[in-house]
This record gives sequence, structure tokens and C-alpha cells, in this order.
Amino acid sequence: MARIIVITSGKGGVGKTTTAAAMAMGLAQRGHRTAVVDFDVGLRNLDLIMGCERRVVYDFVNVINGEANLNQALIRDKRCDNLYVLPASQTRDKDALSKEGVGEVLAQLGESYDFVICDSPAGIEHGATMAMYYADDAVVVTNPEVSSVRDSDRMLGILASKSRRAEHDEEPIREHLLLTRYAPERVARGEMLSVADVQEILSLKLLGVVPESQAVLNASNAGVPVILDSESDAGQAYADMVARYLGEEIPMRFLESGKKRLFSRLFGG
Repeated sequence: MARIIVITSGKGGVGKTTTAAAMAMGLAQRGHRTAVVDFDVGLRNLDLIMGCERRVVYDFVNVINGEANLNQALIRDKRCDNLYVLPASQTRDKDALSKEGVGEVLAQLGESYDFVICDSPAGIEHGATMAMYYADDAVVVTNPEVSSVRDSDRMLGILASKSRRAEHDEEPIREHLLLTRYAPERVARGEMLSVADVQEILSLKLLGVVPESQAVLNASNAGVPVILDSESDAGQAYADMVARYLGEEIPMRFLESGKKRLFSRLFGG
């Protein structure tokens, strides 16, 4: 059975879809059959970031409603044979996602894939609760800002109380923290929370720190998961994140400004 991972946050615009695409690609590149599912019914951005928007014929809601089978709706990534995308509908309402329907689709995916990544909408509306309900793991994505961290803390309460695992008194969802858009220079000026500040508030295992980077926007505009840009700090940070998720011991990078990192490399610090 597949491990189901929800990418979630309380606040919009923190990088959930970027993270879902990057993590899915990273796992697939390492040989794991991976499906990434867009739960943001009515908006649908995952297919744009994955660069497959022109290939969408059927979507998640079509499968739930029996208007298409799962094989018809899944889109194979052109860059990696192990990766498939299940797009959301742009024309339906979020209430089109039923708990039973979502469960059936995820069960079907679980028979053929190692990992299923659920790209959740922000907040606590219906699509978000459907994305997290069947999760085994959660990656809570937050920016180092008070409002973003506060909203993420609220999501942790929902993950702990409204999931299938909670309802059936099973082992809790494994929760991980991903800090995005991190700028050490702004932390030093007191304009942004530090990694330690965020961890103290949320008390989560840190899976990675993704620096503020133009590469993220460039990759999104090009329809390419940023993890494929191995020359960029953001691409490297997401590759580190995937490695840590799979159990590798990888030192945390990008916690210092670019000048400090260069100085450390030059002088062996």
C-alpha cells in the first residue's frame, strides 16, 4: 500500500503546490512510483507547475463521479516514468469531493504506487479536510511569519483530531515542518522569525528550509518542478528535503546568508 502524504498549511501562498510538485518529482527520481493529486477543486494549479495543463482531459472529480476511470485521468510525467499527476477540476465546486469517493480513489492508487502526495488547498475548508483525512504523513508548509505560523498551528490541531487515523484511534499522522521563503538577512534584522522561533512554536520535526529564491517563480512559470533546477538553492533544498523524508541524515543548509556561506566554504568553517 502507498504511503499517503498531505502537503498542507493554514495560509495560502506559502508554497504548498511547489512543494507537492518538488517532493513528488524527487521521490519518483529515486525510483519510487509516485502519484500527486490536486485537491484544489475550482482553481487547479498543480498541472501548471507540472507542465501538463494541455494534457488534462479527465480530472479527479470525473473519477469520483464515475465519468472516467483512474487510468484515463492520470497523466504520466514526460520527464520521469515513475511520476503521475491527477489534476483537479476547474469547473466543479469543492463539495464535489466526498469522503467515500476520495477514499476509493486513494485506495486504487495505493495498489499501484509507493507514495501518493495530496496537494491541499489552504485553510480548513472542505477540500483541505478531504486532502488530510486519509493521510499517513503531513508536511506542514509555513513561511517564517507570525500569521503563517499561527495558522499552521491551527492546522496541527485539525490533523490531530479530524483525520481517519484519529477517528479510528490509530497511530497519529506523522507531522513534518517545511519552512519556505526563508531569508537569513531578514531574520538577522528582526523582520522574520528564525528557524528556532518557528520550531519552538510548532514543536515539529524540521524536514527542510527552502530559501527565498527567484528560481521558484522561474520554475513555476516554465512548468518545471523546481527540484529539477539542481543549480539553485531552492532546488537543492527540496532535494535535501526528499532525502531526509526517506531517512537520510542530511545537514540543514541555507540557514545563513549567501556571504556567510561563501566565507565558511573559503575558510573551512
